[in-house]
Amino acid sequence: MKTLFAACAIAGAALASFAAQAQTKWDLPSGYGVNTFQVQNLQWFADELDKATAGKLKVTVHPGASLFKANEIKRAVQTGQTPVGEFILSGAANENALFGIDSIPFLATTYADAKRLDAASVPALDRLLASQGMKLLYTVPWPGQSLYTKKAVTSLADLKGTKMRAYNPATTRIAELIGAQPVTIQLAELPQALATGGVDNFLTSSASGVDSKLYEQVKFFYDVNAWLPRNAVVVNLKAFDALDAATKATVVRVAAAAGERGWKVSDQKDDEYLKELSARGMAVDRSSARLKGELKAIGDRMTAEWLEKAGPEGKAVLDAYNKK
Repeated sequence: MKTLFAACAIAGAALASFAAQAQTKWDLPSGYGVNTFQVQNLQWFADELDKATAGKLKVTVHPGASLFKANEIKRAVQTGQTPVGEFILSGAANENALFGIDSIPFLATTYADAKRLDAASVPALDRLLASQGMKLLYTVPWPGQSLYTKKAVTSLADLKGTKMRAYNPATTRIAELIGAQPVTIQLAELPQALATGGVDNFLTSSASGVDSKLYEQVKFFYDVNAWLPRNAVVVNLKAFDALDAATKATVVRVAAAAGERGWKVSDQKDDEYLKELSARGMAVDRSSARLKGELKAIGDRMTAEWLEKAGPEGKAVLDAYNKK
């Protein structure tokens, strides 16, 4: 009997050891708050992977820049410090212009156009990320980037000399072109910057205005809807290749579903966010015709500048997008 118990104990220990070895654990950092729809979509992705793999692949989401700062996440995935992560594509535009195609003002200003731009640019992004040791799993856009200001404005000239928050090369360039001082501030740090006078105005989404309670310090919102920047979820290729074939296929399938879900949620929530901003006391201008016209002119200039940097590959992406 003792021999039988000993044999069972050894077998049980072996099974537990095998299960531990068979389970893969991934950390997934994000620079955005747990209350944002982007992070909630990440959690949905993680939960669905857990179910679809019967616990074989466990993904832990780390929101709010708690594991890496927002602008460090891409590099952390690329170097294998974390197997998977989320970052805003346009934040890496200084590395390669292709990362910044969705932040060209007034190139794609609706969800339908942003989806076409996504379809046109993803093949090139796949190749670019693969050359850096990463695989693109899915993208999800933020609602259109609009203008928040502490004081009422009627034209971009009113922003000259002010401190304008920048979070990517495009917003830095816009600030330069309108004569404002660009100040690089990540979203998680924006409320504090506003409280201390570090920034006067900025372009960001209706979602960020609600999620970060920006309405508490900024009272004017101009719905210029200049572009819809995408967050990307990427995985380190070595980490992905270490999975068995069935798990790889599951990751790709669940990622596609998370991307589709995220696009729908973003679109649905935009109007809700705008209503919330108004209810919270912000003056919401939905027309902003003059500001849109001035930004469109800046957009035309920035498109030409982008094409110069992006070269033939960038031109091919734009040509594919412009084929109606």
